[in-house]
Amino acid sequence: MLSKKMQAALNEQIKIEAQSSQVYLAMASWAEIQPGIDNVTAFFYLHSDEERMHMLKLIHFVNDRGGFATVPALEQPALTYPSISHAFKALLEHELHVSASINNLVDIALQEKDYATHNFLQWYVAEQVEEEALARTLNDKLELIGDDKSGLYLFDKDILTVNVEGAE
Repeated sequence: MLSKKMQAALNEQIKIEAQSSQVYLAMASWAEIQPGIDNVTAFFYLHSDEERMHMLKLIHFVNDRGGFATVPALEQPALTYPSISHAFKALLEHELHVSASINNLVDIALQEKDYATHNFLQWYVAEQVEEEALARTLNDKLELIGDDKSGLYLFDKDILTVNVEGAE
């Protein structure tokens, strides 16, 4: 059985994961109307779906542990970006925020000696390591490219196959 504090914290994480899905969905919609970045668009749509799955996994866990997972109201995400680089910087900042929240959940689980939740959260800890590494890698590549359009073409061509150490 989840404590009220743990349930509230997990419900807050459900909101963060749902918000993440919305953020990436908004990025995808923006990218879709930019010329020549079809794979960047696909990347953002895929990540939106992935974040929704993270949310659903949390919902099922909370409900399976005798709690009540609540479906949150969401804030309007940013709808436009000055450039692709700005969108990917926002992506990294967002992933860092998610990681901090996951770490807070782990801390609460340990304080409460809720080892089942602690064990469940280890998947999210590992996932965030991968997400941050990917976001940093993509930002590093965009930094190297600068304003070079041929570099952006190659970035778009390769984005769906970028693999970082430790990623699945």
